[in-house]
Amino acid sequence: MTLPEHQHFLDAQGLYCPEPVMMLHSRVADMGVGEVLKVLATDPATQRDIPQFCRFLGHELVHEAIEDQIYVYFIRKSEA
Repeated sequence: MTLPEHQHFLDAQGLYCPEPVMMLHSRVADMGVGEVLKVLATDPATQRDIPQFCRFLGHELVHEAIEDQIYVYFIRKSEA
């Protein structure tokens, strides 16, 4: 599978709930509609928190995966 292109990057490795989602919220606020953010995290809680964040705010979770114990997410900002 080809990973989506991304214009923004957030490295939340080593951080624990609620920090990754707080940083994600701040980063998404600075993005333009339709832009994609790549997030790397090591907190297993992000598997629950990031999809919920996207559903709640209407952003698109384009891709999620686990690579060598690192959680990888691609999020497209919606108009919300």
